[in-house]
Amino acid sequence: MNKITKIFAIMAVSLSMLFSHAAIGADKYTPKNPVEKVNRSLSLVEKKVRNAAVKVVTSGGHGSGTVVEYRDLTLVLTAKHVADGRIGTNYLIATENEQRMSTLVYQSEEHDVAVLILQSDFYHLKPMTWRPAKKYDIGTDIVYSGHPSWHKLMSFQGRIVGYEQDLAAGTQIIVNTYGWFGCSGSGIYNTDGELVGILYGVDVQYAYGAQIQENMIWVAPIKNINIDDSLAAFCRGTIKNYRACK
Repeated sequence: MNKITKIFAIMAVSLSMLFSHAAIGADKYTPKNPVEKVNRSLSLVEKKVRNAAVKVVTSGGHGSGTVVEYRDLTLVLTAKHVADGRIGTNYLIATENEQRMSTLVYQSEEHDVAVLILQSDFYHLKPMTWRPAKKYDIGTDIVYSGHPSWHKLMSFQGRIVGYEQDLAAGTQIIVNTYGWFGCSGSGIYNTDGELVGILYGVDVQYAYGAQIQENMIWVAPIKNINIDDSLAAFCRGTIKNYRACK
């Protein structure tokens, strides 16, 4: 079976119709930007994850990502099908108030994960510390923040509910939460602030045609990615003496 991310191609026509319809009424309703208030019931980890969430802007739209600090390098983790250009391609990384450029340094077609390096740090964003989860048991509570569709940043909770086997990538994590186009690339964290994996697709029904299950999300386990290996090409090519390259 092809990777579940094929859903994006399957739904392209339907979405183009939806976007066209939305554009028709755009001049009739122009809501004001809401005043964002974060309730104190949001946990410290959820607040940190939300603060580190970014939009990865592409020529065809956008995906989501997470800014992560690894030693003395500031990285953006996202899905490969979001940052699908050649290694060395620049991508715009955006929050609500700031924008920075980044450079693609690693891709895994097999695991649908990509790593970019920020060319300059954000002023009002604190990166998550690189802390990959070593296990992802069923029942583990998770949190993430992303940019579904044309919406502003949203924060979600959920739980690991099972696994699936991909012929190329091996074990994939299934999470019960909400996801939609634009959320791809979001970092999925447990409640201890450890990175569980990267969101890369929504589930579709296996039989009787494609049917989106937007509350069943596929996640690539981050433990499949060796961060030092992902930075190897960058480290060989840089003249700076980064601690992350030692």
